[in-house]
Amino acid sequence: MTVEERDDTMSPRRRADVLDETAAPGPGRFTGPATGDELPMLAGFLADQRATLVLKCAGLEEELALRSAEPSNLSLLGLVRHLADVERHWFREVLGGERDAGPLFSSPDSPDGDFDGASADPAAVAEAWSAWREAVDHSDRFTREAPNLDVSAHDAWRGTVSLRWVLVHMIEEYARHNGHADLLRERIDGTRGV
Repeated sequence: MTVEERDDTMSPRRRADVLDETAAPGPGRFTGPATGDELPMLAGFLADQRATLVLKCAGLEEELALRSAEPSNLSLLGLVRHLADVERHWFREVLGGERDAGPLFSSPDSPDGDFDGASADPAAVAEAWSAWREAVDHSDRFTREAPNLDVSAHDAWRGTVSLRWVLVHMIEEYARHNGHADLLRERIDGTRGV
């Protein structure tokens, strides 16, 4: 076969362009506005990153708890648990002032409990997804009801933070961990690029 006879499906492509058509369909990604006001744009980017996490975990159950490689405790389920705690921290504890709304999966005695405690037990998987969805719902509600992006509160780590900063930080947090999720999912079943 000559180069001219090859069709596009046989051409080498960049890794980032590969889409696995056998992967379970997930929620739409990259649906937020590309122009307009800052709040819908930031909320859209965050929603896109959350949808990517869901897509990376789609169709998996007990495999969600598989660790990346020794000695790492990193797993897809650990990421779900971690991000549930991160959502709770910024939107409930810091911006919402709910001082008793600490993390569900980690603690001062077990700072990596979100990852260490990730188990293939179906009840643990369901608990993690339930906590994550509840945290996301609360975060979205808080963002919708905020009078503006300058709503601020004090955080022991960062000092005074605004809703604007928290949204940007959450986009960064998800994007970083979605990179981990890319590699974890590829290790589990070879799925990449979705």
